[in-house]
Amino acid sequence: MDAWLSLLGTWPGGRWLQGSGTAYLFVNTVHLLGLALLLGAIVPLDLRLAGGLRGEGLPLLARALSRTAAAGLALALPTGLWLFSVRPVDYADNPAFLYKLALLFLALLNVAWQHAAPGWRAVLGGAPPTAGVRWRARLSLLLWLGVLLAGRWIGFL
Repeated sequence: MDAWLSLLGTWPGGRWLQGSGTAYLFVNTVHLLGLALLLGAIVPLDLRLAGGLRGEGLPLLARALSRTAAAGLALALPTGLWLFSVRPVDYADNPAFLYKLALLFLALLNVAWQHAAPGWRAVLGGAPPTAGVRWRARLSLLLWLGVLLAGRWIGFL
């Protein structure tokens, strides 16, 4: 495994980030922008779905915020992998990084579960959130905030 990780660290994109503080700065900034879009959309949507925020227009809001979160994820995942390639062996040994990966996996499974559930389609059609939708929204909040916390924790270990 360490041999594969070491090889990943020699990937030209990883070598470029290792040798250029400016390149690393820009890739990291795009990663943070992705996280901001992702969490900036997920938190209000999940709060609304969970019943913590009231208001009109949930179907429109759910569609818009889901798309925004997807765009954030589309930025955060590849840039996160790219940043990982800078020090893959070190990150693979970092407990916070491993927690982040586990929480990310669970968060993505929860997204798939939420979007596959009939209650989600009903919300998009204008129905109030079902108990299942509300519980998956609460779980989503916990998981995504856990991903954020674990990601910040990586630098401290």
